[in-house]
Amino acid sequence: MDFGWHDSQQELHARTLRFARQRLNQRVQEREREHHFGLAEWRLCGEFGLLGLSIPERYHGLGLDSLTTARAVEALGQGCEDTGLVFSAAAHLFACAMPIVEHGSAGLKERVLPLLATGTWIGANAITEPEAGSDVFALKSKAIREGASYVLTGTKSYVTNGPVADAFLVYASTNPSHGYLGVSAFLVEKGTPGLTVGKPFAKMGLTTSPIGSIYMDHCRVPAESIVGEEGQGAKIFSDSMQWERSCLFAAYLGTMERQIEETIRYASQRTQFHKPIGRHQAIAHKIADMKLRLEAARLLLYRACWLQDRGEEAGLEVSLAKLAVSEAAIQSSLDAIHIHGGAGYISDTGIERALRDAIPSTLFSGTSEIQRDIIARKLGL
Repeated sequence: MDFGWHDSQQELHARTLRFARQRLNQRVQEREREHHFGLAEWRLCGEFGLLGLSIPERYHGLGLDSLTTARAVEALGQGCEDTGLVFSAAAHLFACAMPIVEHGSAGLKERVLPLLATGTWIGANAITEPEAGSDVFALKSKAIREGASYVLTGTKSYVTNGPVADAFLVYASTNPSHGYLGVSAFLVEKGTPGLTVGKPFAKMGLTTSPIGSIYMDHCRVPAESIVGEEGQGAKIFSDSMQWERSCLFAAYLGTMERQIEETIRYASQRTQFHKPIGRHQAIAHKIADMKLRLEAARLLLYRACWLQDRGEEAGLEVSLAKLAVSEAAIQSSLDAIHIHGGAGYISDTGIERALRDAIPSTLFSGTSEIQRDIIARKLGL
């Protein structure tokens, strides 16, 4: 593995970091308090190219491999203080657009991907159901073929971007007797008769990333809206999770980098017992541990992306990276709050927000327990 970055990768990282710092941080605390999705900032991300990083150039994306994409997403996470916006952008790209890139028909790609790559459309993934969380393929949603259409019925929950989405990648059972091999994926557009979008959920973190339920009551979509073939839903979802568990979590590497910078700055300025608190061993060691977690998680994630780009099996490495990043994000956020003391507990400082945004990282894209199960299986247990 080459640990050096090409000039083009470095330049993209620098441009993304500068763009995020200069254009995406207006009124962040206000948007967070109001649980307000930053549509204007979303459009700016689309214009910059961040919503189409890994989408091929012919569909108005940048056509980047997963390692370069992860590097850009890391810069976005570092520069943008609105982690909810970053999360929405990554979910849009990796859980909705990339399955269409890799499995959609030529016609579907030509029609949909330019809209997703430019941010004209907001994409969402709809697989989770009230009774199908970690057991993602215990789906009750059904899709029945009727002539030139499929009729979808069912409820999806915890749909990131759902309340504002223009397009939903919906997973439903086309052949219940075949279990997960009978699941198929469909692109369902906003406004389709029979589709109802629920109100956004109130939640503890990532508050600017809207999430909610969708309801399908004999929702009819054209047969051309199927992504891949019937029964390929499990494969499509698995492939999307490889993108999401690696490239999406690069955003948390960026937030941890910013967190360390902020904590070092505070520890260098805050004086107790006649010297900066960073010169007290108890504080210095916490910051050292924060750095250790970040660099270890970063190397695991980069290795996973590198293997994927080489076309190698990377299931073990992706799960190791996802687990390491998410667990590190929580522990380092706790350390940052502790180091900042009372200031870290006050919402106006923004320090405690990182913890609230980090906690769901061990839940979505497969819980930490699921990642450990995958790792154990890959080890032959």
